[in-house]
Amino acid sequence: MLLDQNYKELKDLAKKFSDSEVAPLAMKIDHEASIPTELVKKLGETGFLGTFIPEEYGGAGMDYMDYSIVVEELSRNCASTGVLVSAHSSLCMWPILNFGTEEQKKKFLPRLASGEMIGCFCLSEPNAGSDAGSLTTFAEDKGDHWELNGVKNWITNGKEAGIAIVFAKTRKTDDYKGISVFIVETDSPGWNIIKIEDKLGIKGSSTAQIALDNVKIPKENLLGPIEKGFRVAMATLDGGRIGIAAQALGIAQGAFDYAKNYSNERIQFGKPISSLQGLQFMMADMSTKIAASRLLIYDASQRKNMKIPFSKQSAHAKLFASEAAMWVTTKAIQICGGNGYTKEYPVERYFRDAKITEIYEGTSEIQRVVIAANELKGK
Repeated sequence: MLLDQNYKELKDLAKKFSDSEVAPLAMKIDHEASIPTELVKKLGETGFLGTFIPEEYGGAGMDYMDYSIVVEELSRNCASTGVLVSAHSSLCMWPILNFGTEEQKKKFLPRLASGEMIGCFCLSEPNAGSDAGSLTTFAEDKGDHWELNGVKNWITNGKEAGIAIVFAKTRKTDDYKGISVFIVETDSPGWNIIKIEDKLGIKGSSTAQIALDNVKIPKENLLGPIEKGFRVAMATLDGGRIGIAAQALGIAQGAFDYAKNYSNERIQFGKPISSLQGLQFMMADMSTKIAASRLLIYDASQRKNMKIPFSKQSAHAKLFASEAAMWVTTKAIQICGGNGYTKEYPVERYFRDAKITEIYEGTSEIQRVVIAANELKGK
């Protein structure tokens, strides 16, 4: 798919930023399990933290295709940086933009788009993962405010976040029908980080478990209609999956680029290993999976821009791109041989980072459920 001039210019800008500002820090981010605050500040200054947010709310005024391109290019060098932007943008800012009141948009979006605050999304719980309707976090109406209690798991950006989108029951039910959504400022008394997960990959991205202990929430921080939170969650995740697909694509592209360059430089039996047909076939398959992933992501992004149904297409993109990333990074290690298995070379990091894209924001199995459901309904 050929990009029009505006998208091409944005891709060139994001690529240059990623190569100059992100790539030199990628190994350090992985080893130290932290993204430097200076890099986050630069992401805000470039507009990459608010790509699709309208200018009137402090954003860059671009669209979801621009956002996907930015996440891909950042993830090409550092998946941790890519997912910080993805979760912040699509899981925190998007629901405020689409379900928030005008007052909520003006209060929170400029601070998020600038990077003054980072956002997170709190849906999962210890006993509520793919089955989001079984969450037990509860918000009690106290008259002039809400009081929130519960525990949230697997919260991307949980350590850094200043703003959280939190899902809680406001009526005790055995299903999703009593779920509401709240905008929570994380400096509120009772917001406590229990632990930061020590993960296989995306180590620079914080993943937190959060305890909510009598957290007081102003009445005006209810996001969207009461007890319509499940709809907000599903709509948000449909778009969020495009961002994770773009992250997976960036990981695959970065691993492929490195393996390709390595194969041209590595001499065995008197010639570059890239001259071996078996390796060439492997690279042809890698290239094809990457190209197909990109087309699926662009299709879902443009459908979202056009405000036409895209749930099936976002599931297509995430399912294919995440599994492609896992496959491509495995082959990248194979091409680099023993060197690829060491931390001195980046392909082992790409491999570790790729796995999570098959899990978060809906596992590959959940994507297949979404796709099948849409097909059976004739959508």
